[in-house]
Amino acid sequence: MDLLENLEPARRLTAMKLFHPTPVEDLNFVLHMLVTGAQAILQGQFIGAYLQGSFAHGGWDIHSDVDFLVAVEQAVTGSNEQRLQALHERAFDLTIPWAQHLEGSYFPKNLLRKEDPKRTPLLYIDNNSRTLESSNPDNTLVMRWVVREYGISMAGPDPHLLIDPVPVDDLCREVRDTMFEWGEEILTGKYVFNNRWAQPFVVISYCRMLQTLATGRVESKQSGVDWALETLDARWADLIRRAWEDRPDPSSKIRLPADPGDIELARAFIDYSLQRSASSL
Repeated sequence: MDLLENLEPARRLTAMKLFHPTPVEDLNFVLHMLVTGAQAILQGQFIGAYLQGSFAHGGWDIHSDVDFLVAVEQAVTGSNEQRLQALHERAFDLTIPWAQHLEGSYFPKNLLRKEDPKRTPLLYIDNNSRTLESSNPDNTLVMRWVVREYGISMAGPDPHLLIDPVPVDDLCREVRDTMFEWGEEILTGKYVFNNRWAQPFVVISYCRMLQTLATGRVESKQSGVDWALETLDARWADLIRRAWEDRPDPSSKIRLPADPGDIELARAFIDYSLQRSASSL
């Protein structure tokens, strides 16, 4: 059982009043369960817990993932991993929609401090999953930059004390590499984006990555779209607007086919983005 579940009703209400990392009461309840549960399980191995992603940027809405990071002394293994798995299963089973959209990693402090060229897999839970796995989507400079610059501390020290400053050149290098690696997968058919979730996601993601190359910062999806509409060639404006308008209700959109015309336009937009990114070297 996590600490919040053990509290008497009156003490539980008091604890919740002191814990409000987001403006959403139901989400705060889920996060309190996660953080106090992780603290109880990890004890001296627990360093801190942070919100990142949309809730850190301030660009969240009801369709956002809940991106988190838990900093730990050492990689979580054995019985602690099993107990964290049970914690995430209890959280997932809550009748609160936010509980099914937790996404994050348990990050050893020695790896968190600065870039990890090996992209070591971490204990990770994906959005819409109840199962912890070994994976590395959070082991990036982008994530470190967001946590350091925007991260909301739910417990533990200021993230500036855990993460070194991310050099702009290194951040842009990683983003540019991602653009080309992902672009090759998309353009060769290895990454399939023929549904109404993936196709808009690709367009919005390339807007954000181009914005990072231009500004040296990692901003929200909304900011990336706004920047692209103001900055990029006007021929892409309708495609970008449709991508943003198609973003709501992703769980149903993933089962719907994307417009073939928008798929072809998205391919052309990726090619344009790669040419633009190469010219910024």
